[in-house]
Amino acid sequence: MPSNYTHIEQTSRAMKAMSHPLRLKIISVLQDREVSVQEIVEQVGTSQSNISQHLAVMREKGVLRTRKDANRVYYRLGDLRTLEVLKLMREVFCGFSDGEDSHD
Repeated sequence: MPSNYTHIEQTSRAMKAMSHPLRLKIISVLQDREVSVQEIVEQVGTSQSNISQHLAVMREKGVLRTRKDANRVYYRLGDLRTLEVLKLMREVFCGFSDGEDSHD
């Protein structure tokens, strides 16, 4: 299997891992900092078990990294460039920034 195909598959898996609205909300909570699961639950507003399932998917696909401190688990983005990618996707699919008109 060519390496290019491997990269395509890896990218596809990461994008799928982020594609759920709740997962995008979690990423927006994390931004460029490390956050405990409890803080994510409080800010996102759903159950801890639901959040944990979504966090596990993103961690498994390399989108997130974790750190344990005693009985707390902290999450952060695996690569801060993910924020840039998501910003560009919002601009492309949700309208243009800085008041630009669309180019139908």
